[in-house]
Amino acid sequence: MLVSYQWLTDYIDLSDTTPEEVAEKLTRAGVEVDRLHRYHDGIDGVIVGEVNETAPHPEAEKLTVCQVDVGDQTKQIICGASNVQKSQKVAVAMPGTTLPGNKKIEETTIRGETSAGMICALDELGFNEQLLAKTEQGQIVELPAEVATGLDALEVLGLNDVIMELDLTPNRPDCLSMLGVAYELSALLDRPIHHPDYTHGVIRKNAANRIAVEVTNGEDVPYYGAKVIDKITVAPSPLWLQTRLMAAGIRPINNIVDITNYVLLEYGQPLHAFDYERFGSEKIVTRRAEQGEKIETLDGQERTLSGEDVLITNGNAPVAIAGVMGGASTEVQADTTSVLLESAQFDALNVRKTSGRLGLRSESSQRFEKGLDFERTAEAAERAVTLMEEIAGGVVLKGTVESGELPAVVQEVHLSLERLNTRLGTELEPEETEALLHRLDLEVTDLGNEWRVRIPSRRLDLSIEEDLIEEVARLYGYDRIPTTLPVGARSAGALTDEQKSRRKLRRFLESTGMQEAITYSLTSVQKADQFLLHESDRKMGVLMPMSEEREVLRRSLVPHLLDAGVYNVNRQLEDVFLFEIGTVFEPYADENKQPAEHEHVAGILSGQWYNHAWNGEEIQVDFYVAKGIVEGMLKQAGKENEAVFRARKREGMHPGRSAEVLIDGETVGFLGQLHPLEQEAQGLQATYVFELNVEKLFAVDNEDIRYQPLPRFPAIRRDLAVVADANIAAAEVEAVIVEAAGEWLEDIHLFDVYQGENIEAGKKSLAYSLLYLNRERTLKDEEIASIHEEIVAALRSRLGATLRD
Repeated sequence: MLVSYQWLTDYIDLSDTTPEEVAEKLTRAGVEVDRLHRYHDGIDGVIVGEVNETAPHPEAEKLTVCQVDVGDQTKQIICGASNVQKSQKVAVAMPGTTLPGNKKIEETTIRGETSAGMICALDELGFNEQLLAKTEQGQIVELPAEVATGLDALEVLGLNDVIMELDLTPNRPDCLSMLGVAYELSALLDRPIHHPDYTHGVIRKNAANRIAVEVTNGEDVPYYGAKVIDKITVAPSPLWLQTRLMAAGIRPINNIVDITNYVLLEYGQPLHAFDYERFGSEKIVTRRAEQGEKIETLDGQERTLSGEDVLITNGNAPVAIAGVMGGASTEVQADTTSVLLESAQFDALNVRKTSGRLGLRSESSQRFEKGLDFERTAEAAERAVTLMEEIAGGVVLKGTVESGELPAVVQEVHLSLERLNTRLGTELEPEETEALLHRLDLEVTDLGNEWRVRIPSRRLDLSIEEDLIEEVARLYGYDRIPTTLPVGARSAGALTDEQKSRRKLRRFLESTGMQEAITYSLTSVQKADQFLLHESDRKMGVLMPMSEEREVLRRSLVPHLLDAGVYNVNRQLEDVFLFEIGTVFEPYADENKQPAEHEHVAGILSGQWYNHAWNGEEIQVDFYVAKGIVEGMLKQAGKENEAVFRARKREGMHPGRSAEVLIDGETVGFLGQLHPLEQEAQGLQATYVFELNVEKLFAVDNEDIRYQPLPRFPAIRRDLAVVADANIAAAEVEAVIVEAAGEWLEDIHLFDVYQGENIEAGKKSLAYSLLYLNRERTLKDEEIASIHEEIVAALRSRLGATLRD
């Protein structure tokens, strides 16, 4: 919200304060002023002048030689604008002035004629060109005829103003209006509010004889009011009105449209003006749109509507999208003479859904979707027709044609002085507290150390006692609230087991050379089915997705990591090693239950894993690099002896280079290479991925860590080469060896796999290194030989494996 400091002074006396002081008070009270913007920074020496004479430039047909009275002297100024004319009051930048953009004005000669200054347009004085009315673009600004020459032109134009940019929280829609901000300052400064004048003349003709209102969907349109104004003259708005709108970031259109926008900013109540003659009937009908129905809006775009959208119609064709934007067919134009003015209340949720679905967020929809002050709905319409009478010469027909009723919500909240002081740590007296509540313009009933407070409709964010306590704290001053220490048992802060596990995992992955990525929790319908740890047909969509790429909750981290990998590769960063620790969402069978959230860790590895610049050795990422990282994570979690890797084909993965990870027979993750077709489609070289369930990985056993002393006796290492069927996994062979070896086996390691010459077809050779240790005594060769015989017998009987010759 952009708030003009000068405009604020229409409603509250700020004569003894500066914009900086006002901004500081608002910010300290919770209404943050993000920045102050001064239009006139760097401008000095722009005064009001009157063009006494004009003559064509003898050497340039597009230039005009002007004799300009600047109060105490007459200056000759060359002007290139087409709208300069005799007797016109203009803004003149005198020699020595520096305009925005560091443009310095000096006396100069243009095509042989002296020019002692410059006649200025609004954009040359600091106004954004995009906010200028079409009639003002490329033209000098014409000042009111009654303004005396020699005065400060910046003051006349309102350029000695300061614009406060408010960064409002969602619970303060009351400050989306000038009056709302004035009420806030009234409470902070303890000063009265000056309300706008909304008294106007009326003629005997009744508006009800010209228009009727029928609301067919009362839940969407609780109240609809219409007024009729005749004999208007559409023209550019007065300069003061244009400059106030531009200060708020709104481009002037014409006096009628500008008045509705002005009142929107003043009251926070959106209004809409229809051309009565173009309306097409004498009846306003509100209804839900037909599915696929179309309307051309004021921005010239054709919009396709859904059955949830609310329309304003003439009984047949739509003329506006309720609360969002009017239709082009009834737009106020230069030949408009009668106006139908709408002031209504629309359902906030419906407006928000329509605005979001159409991608059409307007100043009106922004206010409707946050909730309006219904006590100002009718008053705002009266204020608008008052201005139309003053500025556009309109004649107001008697009465307002209405349907429905404005809500008569009377919200009351009880406030206890004891609870207030307990929560704030203050010792406020009843009189002081009640005075603070009255400053908020609240209706207060004293119940003896307790109050019943009636909440006005402009502050419906005040609904419970704690809200009022916060209001008292804001006005009393947060900086005046005493500092106290917490009461109760004290304990030192510490990380939870989950936080420790997460940090341990992150540090390990970073130590391998991988970098952490953070991706979206929302994904597309297509990607939601890829790389699932556990298969499921259900998807979890969101009600109002940002785009098709963000429609459903993710069930795997891998798809977006692949997107990040492709992003890097497309920018010639071909060695990609990324990991993410994040949440995935699993649906329950019961559709009414919220999805279960599980923490996963996933990674993507592609490119060159190792490059020794000295001897030229290069190692590309392969399956065993990915497996080694997964094994490292298992070791960090203390699950290296419990985990089993088992080959398994997965969709999107290489059929011979993928595996799942099991702990206690339960699948907790997978790893492997992307399918070659998938790699080609993504534009990647050989790429490996993994994903594991962190919750299963770091399941806490709550067992104490027990250390063993270093062995006093030597260990014995023996190698064992086994020939087994090619389809038998090395893990199965290892499991048989471990079981048969008994308690003295300290370590086992597979160091060679061989198929080829001297090995029977369909067979493979697996070579293991076994380490034996007895911590009580030295082992004998005969004992180790006996164990090997038992291992060989177990392998032969259970797997059909034999010793390699």
